[in-house]
Amino acid sequence: MKTGKKVVTIAYGCQMSERDAETLTEITRQEGYERSEDLENADLVIVNTCCVRESAENKILGKIGELKKLKERNPNLKIAISGCMVQQPGSIDRLRKRAPFIDIWAGTHNLHNFSDLLHQAEHGGKVAEVWLKPKATLESTPLAEKGKLQANINIMYGCDNFCSYCIVPHVRGRERSRKPEEIIQEIKDLVTSGCREVTLLGQNVNSYGKEFSPAYDFADLLMDVDQIPDLLRIRFITSHPKDLSDKLIETVARGQKLCEHFHLPIQSGSNFILQRMNRKYTREYYLSRVEKIREILPQARITTDVIVGFPGESEEDFEQTLEMMDLVQYCHAFTFMYSKRSGTLAAEMEHQIPLDVKKRRLQKLMSVQNQQSLKWRQKMIGKTYEVLVEGPSRTNTERLTGRTRGYELVVFNGSSELVGSLVNVKIIDASSFTLTGEIQGSK
Repeated sequence: MKTGKKVVTIAYGCQMSERDAETLTEITRQEGYERSEDLENADLVIVNTCCVRESAENKILGKIGELKKLKERNPNLKIAISGCMVQQPGSIDRLRKRAPFIDIWAGTHNLHNFSDLLHQAEHGGKVAEVWLKPKATLESTPLAEKGKLQANINIMYGCDNFCSYCIVPHVRGRERSRKPEEIIQEIKDLVTSGCREVTLLGQNVNSYGKEFSPAYDFADLLMDVDQIPDLLRIRFITSHPKDLSDKLIETVARGQKLCEHFHLPIQSGSNFILQRMNRKYTREYYLSRVEKIREILPQARITTDVIVGFPGESEEDFEQTLEMMDLVQYCHAFTFMYSKRSGTLAAEMEHQIPLDVKKRRLQKLMSVQNQQSLKWRQKMIGKTYEVLVEGPSRTNTERLTGRTRGYELVVFNGSSELVGSLVNVKIIDASSFTLTGEIQGSK
């Protein structure tokens, strides 16, 4: 089907949100739309939303305001808002009143039905479809946008952990694992279209397959994906520390294409705060998992997420987090100030931390981590690493960029013909966030 229509898809939030946006783009492609970045001349704009932090929600509301002006200039434009912000309990009525010009509202459980919603909008209707719970048909639309070098693949949906600060279980439902044969076939199809690296996604990939009989877990899935021809690299995110098994670590060590990178969110270094967060592990257990990774895979890179200013966090609790950063020596950390989310237990907790205290703690944490990241990267100078060439550098299009197996970003000189291939790069310089290198040869 060819309509000549253009779709612009915008994603906010995590990789799961980005993957959902790719699914929506692929669905519209099957309906005859072509992907575009030109908002002014778009026939359809899709905004896939996030509600994990208030700052993200405010950005999305601002973008919706911009789209109103766009629609005033182009009344034929169709606008769809989808994802977690729409799915948040009690939000759809408020959002529709605030933005009555939106044509489609779709929750996280309704993405598979987007083509039907689009047809209604194209015939002049306005539709809002937000299921309170997922249905089995959701698993039948594991579409990823084809033709990309790298792709995110949902291997499961939802979360059963109910961390006290997190809205995800309320907007994405309980854990459901996709069948391994569906995942493997999707990856094979993507590889045929040119994909060379996949990231397997789940709110907690370590609990993948726990409902299967006979037993088949995440480590088993990784080994099967590792056998797919012409696929060069396999990554995964996110690993909940409480479910990180020895079997999984050993599987990463054995795999040929499995990248030696573990994103292992600590969130806090204080056992008191971890308990209030309902993280279900202690700092001692977390450190034991780090020790096991480094025992089996000494070259592995470990990254993390950290929240400062959680309700009840004392200066002593914060110092314990800084101590944990020193003990683990992360390659990189995603650091955040705690932000209230209505519908979560933490939002109602006593002893909320003042904003100025949260800002001070965040600046201190970032300073510590930047120093550690720089130290990590300076140790890489003079060594040669395998890099997957991703394309031109964003800051200097005359140079190439790519990542090591440990997910470090590297900038280097080279021909655009190398995009999509593995090259050996010797590191010659380092900053806290980027490595500079020279190609030594390709594979």
